[in-house]
Amino acid sequence: MKKIFGELNLTWKKVIILAILMGTYTAIMAMLPVASETSFSDIAVTFEVWILFGIIIIMNSKSAKDSALKCFVFFLISQPLVYLIQDIINGSQLFITYYRYWFIWTVGTIPMGFIGYYMKKDKWWSVLILTPILVLLGFHLSEYLSQTIFSFPRHLLTTIFCAITLIIYPLYIFKNYKNKIFGLSISIIIIILSIVLSTLKPIVYSTDILSNSEEHKFDSSYKVYLTDESFGNISIRYEEGIDDYFVHAEFKKSGTTSFILESPNKSKRVFYITIKSDTFTISEKK
Repeated sequence: MKKIFGELNLTWKKVIILAILMGTYTAIMAMLPVASETSFSDIAVTFEVWILFGIIIIMNSKSAKDSALKCFVFFLISQPLVYLIQDIINGSQLFITYYRYWFIWTVGTIPMGFIGYYMKKDKWWSVLILTPILVLLGFHLSEYLSQTIFSFPRHLLTTIFCAITLIIYPLYIFKNYKNKIFGLSISIIIIILSIVLSTLKPIVYSTDILSNSEEHKFDSSYKVYLTDESFGNISIRYEEGIDDYFVHAEFKKSGTTSFILESPNKSKRVFYITIKSDTFTISEKK
């Protein structure tokens, strides 16, 4: 581990090869159906793994200028590849749609790589340079912990990765004992806050799962309820704008369950529903 954070011979050739490999790997994970909504596809969405590679480049660069240029070139190659490979294989237009956003971050790696190099000076202010990175990781940790709680064990590996890197960075970037403790204290506070936020404000998937129609007729005189209330709660709501009724759900976790639509004369219709993080599928029991 110590070698990764400052003892690698990180040549330009290695930086370019690493960029090509990571861009290709990320594109593959983004396209694989089996990786969808798992820790393996998270690399295509958020920063936690890219932060690791950025820090590795910074810690193994020979100067602030070297660090800035290598960070820029690494992301200038890897990020477009993520989209271009998907566009070529799927015939999509992801590069045109999304790369402008990521290019801004890519340009930002120049000052970030330059300033980040001074973490190697191992001064008290070196910890302050690392702190925004730790805070960003904390946001990701809170986000993915919430998603793991909602749809366990999805995103569990990313949650663990964020927590581990929060601990590893101050321990291995700094050699000065006081800086290690200072940085580690910040990381521990961030981890605790992330856990508290995820617990106090869990993910709730709010959506309408059924609408009044010829096939499914109901109004406010009907009752609706989940067979397993641990999934959340559902109710019938009236939408004034379109003058119609909907079965509205507030889901607290993913999985498969069923709900019952009961008429005033006590006749019941049973529906199966499979809940994911932001989608669902529904079918009626015959």
